[in-house]
Amino acid sequence: MADTTDTGGQSRTVTGDPQLDTAVQQWLTWDRNPRTRAQVDSLVAAGRLDDLRSRFCSRLSFGTAGLRAPMGAGFNRINDLTVIQSTQGLYAYLCRCFADFNSRGVVIGFDTRGQEESGCSSIRLAKLTAAVMLSRDVPVHLFSSVVPTPYVPFAVRKLGAAAGVMITASHNPKEDNGYKVYWCNGAQISSPHDKEVLRCIEEHLEPWSTSCWDQDLVDGSSLRTDPLIHINSCYMDELASLCFHRSLNSSCPLKFVHSSFHGVGHAFVQEAFQVFGFAPPIPVPEQKDPDPNFSSVRCPNPEEGESVLELSLLLAERENARVVLATDPDADRLAVAERGDRCGWKVFTGNELAALLGWWMLFNWKENHPDPADTQRVYMLATSVSSKILRALARAEGFHFEETLPGFKWIGNRIHDLSKTGNQVIFAFEESIGFLCGSMVPEKDGVSAAVVVAEMAAYLQNQNLSLNQQLHNIYTT
Repeated sequence: MADTTDTGGQSRTVTGDPQLDTAVQQWLTWDRNPRTRAQVDSLVAAGRLDDLRSRFCSRLSFGTAGLRAPMGAGFNRINDLTVIQSTQGLYAYLCRCFADFNSRGVVIGFDTRGQEESGCSSIRLAKLTAAVMLSRDVPVHLFSSVVPTPYVPFAVRKLGAAAGVMITASHNPKEDNGYKVYWCNGAQISSPHDKEVLRCIEEHLEPWSTSCWDQDLVDGSSLRTDPLIHINSCYMDELASLCFHRSLNSSCPLKFVHSSFHGVGHAFVQEAFQVFGFAPPIPVPEQKDPDPNFSSVRCPNPEEGESVLELSLLLAERENARVVLATDPDADRLAVAERGDRCGWKVFTGNELAALLGWWMLFNWKENHPDPADTQRVYMLATSVSSKILRALARAEGFHFEETLPGFKWIGNRIHDLSKTGNQVIFAFEESIGFLCGSMVPEKDGVSAAVVVAEMAAYLQNQNLSLNQQLHNIYTT
């Protein structure tokens, strides 16, 4: 039977499993968060050995979206200690890769997530990430409030930082959080960097000092800057390059509804619409403000379709809006629904939206580059599990199409490689409603995709076409 005793101020855990006892005791030696320590005591007292083994007998590893796991105590969870360990490992690897790391620094952003039980909010974890870097005199560009995930890689490139970290679990259940790492080129880290960072993490598991736990270090350090105003201004300036029909937008009779799914997207999508000359989209009031509990939805994933878009669709019907745009909680993905004249709502799949956006981006590229020879340096990208519609379009129109492995990190790195040889990626996507219009940031971007879809809908409306009708035209051409 499991029990916990106190010996000289140290918790001594007895589970009957020597490996587990060692791991739990190591955790209790290092962890300084009273809430996660209390979780461990509770699990031990309840004899929850399978749960304890799941938490303590394995470690986090990089997947297609970085480190991602439930929040709570354990080496296989997202919490204060594992974020500190991850940042120490990242610091060690960046020191090895960049001679000028201590002048370039890192960018850090965060979403709206948080958990009362463990105290592991995204802002807290972002500040701990910053504290580790600041404890080693590394400049930190820490956003002062929540931002869309693509703002971090955008800032990495704009500020010339060595790397970026975004604390987010995107559209995962509310119990989860994550630690996404971007390289100096703005793309998510991939092999061999991810494996080397993990190796460095394993070499730096013990927190270096009490400074690593000191959130106040962030607010008082001269090495900390807040890039929010500057980066948002730069982002919106560059976003304007994707606007091709501003005068049409300003007179557009269409109404748009936008849901940010209790996440970060509301203010940024509103501003993006202003940049394009649109009236602001109508926000879903129950979902526009940050809420770590995602109170109005069963699952904060707009890819689930009508079942999670119910409030948006009802509002659109009341407001006589034809198009619904839904960004996921960290605003890197986009769902779109359109109301038909006779057939109710059409919720587009990721592959269908990609067909529309690919057509739209090429249409406008050709309008601005009438020389057919220019098309030879144009690329579109997709992951291997996505639709092949862009391949067919490429054969017909003479541009290049390439596939990558699943995960936008592969797309981001390929964009960087192509740009070095004078080529331009004008659109990229993955079937799970992740889109990149243009190449202003090597990451999927729900903010830019939302306003680009709005402009496409406005243009088609002027041609007496709906999005769904144009999709049919694309498939039958």
